[in-house]
Amino acid sequence: MHRKKHIFLRLLAALVYSFVALSAWADDAVPTMASAPAATSTPASGATNPAALALASDTTSLAAPTLASDTTSSAAPAPASNATSTVAPAPDATSAAAPDTTADPAPAPALDTTSATAPVLMSSPSLSTSTPSIRPVPMPDTTLAANAPAVGSEATSPAMPPSTEAAPSAPATPSQNVTINLINLMVKRGLITKDDASDLIKQAEQEAATARAQAASAQTAVVAPQVAVPGAPTPAVPADTDDNTVSVAYVPDVVRNQIRDEVKADVMKQAHDEHWAGADTMPDWVHRFHVTGDIRLRYEGDFFPTGNSPGSIVNFNAVNTGAPFDANIAQGSLKSGFIPTYNVDQDRNRFRLRARIGAGIDLGENFSAGMRIGTGSDDSPVTENQTLGSASGQGGNFSKYQVWLDRGFIKYELGDKPEEDFVVTMGRFDNPFFSTSMIWADDIGFDGFMAKGKYQVADGVTPFLTAGASPIFNTDLNFGTNSSEAGNGYQSEDKWLFAVQGGTTWVINKDFTFKGAAAFYDFENIQGQVSSPISQDEFAQLGTNFNGDTDDSRPSFAQHGNTYIALRNVQLDSALAVPPASTPTPVYEYYGLASKFQEVALTGQLDFNRFDPFHIWLVGEFVDNVAFDRNAIENEGAPIYPGPQNNENGGSYAGGNIGYDVRLNLGAPSLEKLWDWNVNLTYRYLQSDATVDAFNDSDFGGYLAGTNLKGYILGANLGLSSRIWAGLRLMDADSIAGPPLKVDTIQVDLNAKF
Repeated sequence: MHRKKHIFLRLLAALVYSFVALSAWADDAVPTMASAPAATSTPASGATNPAALALASDTTSLAAPTLASDTTSSAAPAPASNATSTVAPAPDATSAAAPDTTADPAPAPALDTTSATAPVLMSSPSLSTSTPSIRPVPMPDTTLAANAPAVGSEATSPAMPPSTEAAPSAPATPSQNVTINLINLMVKRGLITKDDASDLIKQAEQEAATARAQAASAQTAVVAPQVAVPGAPTPAVPADTDDNTVSVAYVPDVVRNQIRDEVKADVMKQAHDEHWAGADTMPDWVHRFHVTGDIRLRYEGDFFPTGNSPGSIVNFNAVNTGAPFDANIAQGSLKSGFIPTYNVDQDRNRFRLRARIGAGIDLGENFSAGMRIGTGSDDSPVTENQTLGSASGQGGNFSKYQVWLDRGFIKYELGDKPEEDFVVTMGRFDNPFFSTSMIWADDIGFDGFMAKGKYQVADGVTPFLTAGASPIFNTDLNFGTNSSEAGNGYQSEDKWLFAVQGGTTWVINKDFTFKGAAAFYDFENIQGQVSSPISQDEFAQLGTNFNGDTDDSRPSFAQHGNTYIALRNVQLDSALAVPPASTPTPVYEYYGLASKFQEVALTGQLDFNRFDPFHIWLVGEFVDNVAFDRNAIENEGAPIYPGPQNNENGGSYAGGNIGYDVRLNLGAPSLEKLWDWNVNLTYRYLQSDATVDAFNDSDFGGYLAGTNLKGYILGANLGLSSRIWAGLRLMDADSIAGPPLKVDTIQVDLNAKF
């Protein structure tokens, strides 16, 4: 309905344009005739054209093209003149114009529009028949409609006495002139500005002058108008005339063509801006979706210099996500030396793809939702890279790749202002914390519930607070039913993250901005737990199907670096040893994290933007796992395999709980156009148990990414268009504890976003 109103008003604008032009043309096209003896006419300008006589309407006679449904007789104001045309109304409220060729027109006197008093025409043609009265139409004023004097009279208003004196200017509003009111309405509704209204009248005057010149050269005879005689009968109204009839005697081609072109251009522009076609052809819910996505193509090379120790770095994630490892060393198991380990001496090259597409959905009343799907070689929480032609997992031989549900959340937001905002999010959503990839990987998604708020307390100072809870692991409903006491499940081993972060953004001055925060990440029940005693005979009966009561305390996903302990407290049976047994009975083992994790993190960023868009910004982060206990780790684990199972140097535990990351950035903070660029240099030092290695950076260290690493990262990015950019990263990583490990990684990226 609102759009229809706009269309209607634009059509009215076109008609007004026609009224003004036609009125101006009608004044000077033919000599002016004096009004009937019963009325004295004081024209404002020019002469009256008989072709400008209005068709009859229900209650009104107009001297210009007129809306038949209007009840007001009006004409446009005269240019550069304050003279008022006063016309006595005909005795009958409704009269129709009919030309009478029995009377010759009298010449119109020249008018001085600068005079304070308008001249009066005293002569009139002799009348042989009753004719309707004629109201002269003055030329439009060049001032805005709001400042123009009113002309014409209501059909029901008393007659105005004839006068030779100039009438004082009428107030700007309200006006009895329909044309003026329509122009005022368009200005008031914002369809045109006051300047546009003035230009509209000026342009109409110019084109009317051109039309008058053309008409004067072509016209050879003038048909005299007929004037209404008091008491004459009113001609009948045509049968097809209704309240929507618009009467137009003549519009010059040049004016008509320009009106058509301008109306068409205005309507098409409004249709494009307001999506008329979309609204007519698509349901409302389509407009509530905002689709985004990105694609990244990457070459990655992992190169291992000499000096690494092959077969010495255990892949605990491979053990914990597959069948348990037979660790029967004490009884001489031939399998004891074949625990999965990482390759550290053979270079690898990979071509990788990351493709994601998602949508934000406006649900109204401060609610919104979001979904995203993405690629991934597996369900890793820290990367969505799909290795092309992968030999392990999905891929190879041009086979198709899986996609994963990466985001799915509902959000409630209040404020939505840079300095004031409160958001509650539930589901699976982006990282809500201010942090670097040393603690949280760039691609990681959080599950659970998070609330964020910020409020400006002083000019340039906006504190913020984030808090929430995330389930990390939920125990299987049937956990423990494959134990010797079949049917009796084990207690839950659910794991949670409870986190809170507080900080502030401080605009120090026009050149410097600082953002800092302190966070506490409490990982509940994430440490591995040693099981109740397990008879070795259990493995003889159930093999790898046996479930220890703490098996679920092992991590369901891990990268590399954290310290591990053995979980199953197996009681060896001498009868199952070799000899007397012909073959040793396995001792199947799982491994859990040796340390608790309660991380205190400090993160800060200082941005220097005097030469915007060139920025210099420094980012730093420090983390301390305050729950780390070296003595407890050295004495933890199953009695058969006590203490830490990795991160030892010369037989003593060398793990740690501290990490820090410092990055210097130069260039454009975001790449928005061709040749935008930035470069960065990072130094990172991250001990084995400073953070949980399952959730941090998946690139530094190559495919051995995680913790227990130190080294440098050099990066550069270059914009190739507003939505395409290229990137290069060179990474040099070395291990801190355990066997020697050095890995050099190069990544070349081509990114696209939409």
